[in-house]
Amino acid sequence: MRIVAQSTETTDWVSRFADEVIEESERRAPGAKHSGAAAPVVVVASGLSPSGPIHLGNLREVMTPHLVADEIRRRGYTVRHLISWDDYDRYRKVPAGVAGVDESWAEHIGKPLTSVPAPKGSEYPNWAEHFKAAMTAALAELGVEYDGISQTEQYTAGTYREQVLFAMKHRGDIDAILDQYRTKKAPAKKQQGQKPVDEAELEAAEGSGAAAEDDGSSASGYYPYKPYCGQCDKDLTTVTAYDEETTELTYTCSACGFSETVRLSEFNRGKLVWKVDWPMRWAYEGVVFEPSGVDHSSPGSSFQVGGQIVGLFGGKQPIGPMYAFVGISGMAKMSSSKGGVPTPADALQIMEPQLLRWLYARRRPNQSFKIAFDQEIQRLYDEWDKLAGKVTDGSVLPADAAAYTRAIGTAAGELPPTPRPMAYRTLASVADITAGAEDQTLRILSELDPENPLASLDEVRPRLDKAETWINTQVPAEERTVVRDEPDVELLKSLDDQGRESLRLLLDGLEANWSLDGLTHLVYGVPKVQAGFPADATAKELPAEIKVAQRTFFALLYHLLVGRDTGPRLPTLLLAVGQDRVRKLLAA
Repeated sequence: MRIVAQSTETTDWVSRFADEVIEESERRAPGAKHSGAAAPVVVVASGLSPSGPIHLGNLREVMTPHLVADEIRRRGYTVRHLISWDDYDRYRKVPAGVAGVDESWAEHIGKPLTSVPAPKGSEYPNWAEHFKAAMTAALAELGVEYDGISQTEQYTAGTYREQVLFAMKHRGDIDAILDQYRTKKAPAKKQQGQKPVDEAELEAAEGSGAAAEDDGSSASGYYPYKPYCGQCDKDLTTVTAYDEETTELTYTCSACGFSETVRLSEFNRGKLVWKVDWPMRWAYEGVVFEPSGVDHSSPGSSFQVGGQIVGLFGGKQPIGPMYAFVGISGMAKMSSSKGGVPTPADALQIMEPQLLRWLYARRRPNQSFKIAFDQEIQRLYDEWDKLAGKVTDGSVLPADAAAYTRAIGTAAGELPPTPRPMAYRTLASVADITAGAEDQTLRILSELDPENPLASLDEVRPRLDKAETWINTQVPAEERTVVRDEPDVELLKSLDDQGRESLRLLLDGLEANWSLDGLTHLVYGVPKVQAGFPADATAKELPAEIKVAQRTFFALLYHLLVGRDTGPRLPTLLLAVGQDRVRKLLAA
């Protein structure tokens, strides 16, 4: 049974796509809506290749259909989100920076990813499973519900046998469609120089000037099927003959020279070339929605060509928005991504899943955005907390409210939150100063709001743990905060009367203002009082010179406390250092 009522969140991109997908799904099953029959299962899809670390750009391939699927579930429909693990793709190259991998892995180029050994030290049986594992764990933390399909299992079990035979029988029709998009006829390839299909398409997508995808053409004709060699297990093979009646297929391997004739009706060691494989799967699974990156969405690319080929298999092209680039602000230093782009697992070490979901939910698929690993993460968290406040007080705009709702949970329920979400920048500053000492961390955080002190650090977890990991893995050593052990006597002696007076006013007010709000008022108020204004005077009531005086005062405090021009926010720093130590370091 499904709920017919439409969502009230009609101003955000997720709801608009959900409307389209539901309409298209019901169009494909006419009569079900009014006949009393069960509503059709809505199928959305993603595809991931575990050829190396699956990065945050790849995550958009999953999050876009996930968010749409989840909205449809919220409306009461049954949804199936497929993630095709393209683990039967060829191993293209040895990725840089992957621990436990060296150039000896080059001997496996051309094999299925599931036939390549896992990196040294891995607990997983092969290359594909090793890189799938990290993504699977990240998706679980993000609350993504999906059905995973291994293409190795599908092809080697003969699941697509009927589709493979159909494609070979109708290879002329497929070739005619592909020919419309061949801007330059590729010459008949010699077996020795045949280029693997996925590598050729990748080159075209990267603008390398490849003339045409190796989509199955050979000297003896077009064949949309690529066998893996029975001797070396590589796909450097060329089909040289095929008999439709007997399904006998002959191929030769340019890597090892092996040749054999097999019955394709019984043979399971190969796959359809990509531009045929993708639309075949649309038809086989009944996919209604699947986004794709810009490389698959340009004229003559896989999505456009697939839109014509899918009809041969009796299917329809899904709704397929193009998604834009996901950038990184700052360079992650974590070992799992060294030399490459950070992964979802890397991001989830430094941010809560709700924040990461929000970054994908708040931007339309065709809008690019950045995920922060540098100081920008503090600003993102400030923005996120401000949004939460607007949701609470009812001042939030509808589209922002929708993105927030999608970020904090799914149709199955809310993700586990931090019970008391203190400011990320504050938690990071405290973690920086205390170097992870839990007793000191609890003392400082309890003093932020003396009227409502923390009883346990569990109240600020997991956000505290994420902030601490960010400090330890993403902030360079030279930017870490180290509080002085002894006063800077020379600097204290060099102060003029105004400088000494500013420190006296601060020290006199410490005890009465020992809280985050109190110290904020105090450090900003000292320069005001010295200039003859009330400590609580607003910016509109003050001359511009006061801001200059405040910056000068702040710089002095940073030098006396941590020996630098800048550091964590002063109220947090003062609380972290403690009253006794502050007095010791600032006593002129």
